[in-house]
Amino acid sequence: MTTSRIALVTGANQGLGRALAEGLAARMGERDLILLTGRSRQRVADATREVTELSATRARVEGRVLDVTDTDAIARLAEDLRAQYGGVDVVVSNAVARLLPEESQAERADEFIDVSNTATHAILRSFGAVLRPGGRLLVVASTLGTLGHLDGRLHHLFDGASLQQVEYAVESWRGAIHNGTAREAGWPLWLNVPSKVAQVAAVRAVAAERRARDLADGTLVAAVCPGMVDTATSRPWFSDYSRAQSPARAAEAVLDLVFTEHVDPALYGELVRFGKVLPWHDGTPPVEQDDLIVP
Repeated sequence: MTTSRIALVTGANQGLGRALAEGLAARMGERDLILLTGRSRQRVADATREVTELSATRARVEGRVLDVTDTDAIARLAEDLRAQYGGVDVVVSNAVARLLPEESQAERADEFIDVSNTATHAILRSFGAVLRPGGRLLVVASTLGTLGHLDGRLHHLFDGASLQQVEYAVESWRGAIHNGTAREAGWPLWLNVPSKVAQVAAVRAVAAERRARDLADGTLVAAVCPGMVDTATSRPWFSDYSRAQSPARAAEAVLDLVFTEHVDPALYGELVRFGKVLPWHDGTPPVEQDDLIVP
């Protein structure tokens, strides 16, 4: 059987990533292949089996072990897909490190940054290079990814930055956390804010370089905000979940971007929520009172 389209989702053994893999498997065809990835071999195997057995599944589903903190592994997988299939058609970068409110943000910073940011940079660089014309490269972020959520002193680090400059800014932030100067420099206590801003800035940087070529052949590179999702990762941070979506419901708007026939140039390189652009300069910094963080 000849494979037609290749789709890959990171962090796909649970939550939103799992829902995205299920949705792709249902909407794509029998000749298409979904690569469901995660770092736990057993959880990936279990999720792959369960998605394959769903009655709605049409495409083939394969599990691949991928630790996104291993940037060399990301590069190898991208090259393997280029060699075997000629590239990839859909990439959704979704992996996230779970962090609880009672945990020290500073002590978990390295893992959080490695999963959310270093991995995002590697995926954009490695899979951007093997994305076939008409493909989709989406990074799952959040409403916190707009620049206004950062202290104004930090805006110059990300506004109009290249991918290399975004990487430098992220490592500067990491260093400031370790040497105890982060708060003094304007970095918020809550890791999620600069992490998401950096993710969107990285997408914008890559998109700026590719825009003309991608729009000419119907390719979309963007950051996506799925809205509030009821998952094990997000639930500890909110007391009111009355408006939270199930992972399956939250996946729908992301999948609509994947399967839209014509790419809207207004969405290209932007942070998109429910089909609408969230302006890059919008937002206000979160309120922080000692260890209390109000998103």
